[in-house]
Amino acid sequence: MFLAEEVIIGTGFGQAQARFVNLLHSNWLAKASEAAYGENVTGLLRVGLSGFAVTKLVQVSFLDPIYRDDVMSVGLRWEAAGTTGGLFPVLDATITIGPEGEETARLALAGSYRPPLGRLGAALDTAILHPVATATVRSLLQSVAGAITSPAPAENSARWWRPAAEPGTS
Repeated sequence: MFLAEEVIIGTGFGQAQARFVNLLHSNWLAKASEAAYGENVTGLLRVGLSGFAVTKLVQVSFLDPIYRDDVMSVGLRWEAAGTTGGLFPVLDATITIGPEGEETARLALAGSYRPPLGRLGAALDTAILHPVATATVRSLLQSVAGAITSPAPAENSARWWRPAAEPGTS
């Protein structure tokens, strides 16, 4: 299944990219990913599988940022961990930040996952899993957007990462 969400944030794309990288290096983004996943999976469990003990641990992996033109892309893999982790889909996605206007940036996530459990998983995906996956991704993007636009989005907010100037520029 394919997922895509985006949000426009009220800061220039250069500053948004630098703040996003800072969040990545401070481990804030991994923690926000875990929180978004746990929040929405918990809601699913209460509604759909009441009383069934399912893992809420999530393993999040990020690749180093890649820059093409004005757009920064960061690959991620998001998967449930633990003994029942196989009951949940693995999400492979890309988060991008690029220009949207003079003082705004577009924060987007596009990715895909394959529902677990074969045909049963595909049926559950239509009824339950896809709306939860969409809500989880939306929650993550809103958290990231808030952290990027906040004056102090991470524990190490005073040390913003700044890309090196390209040769011949100042």
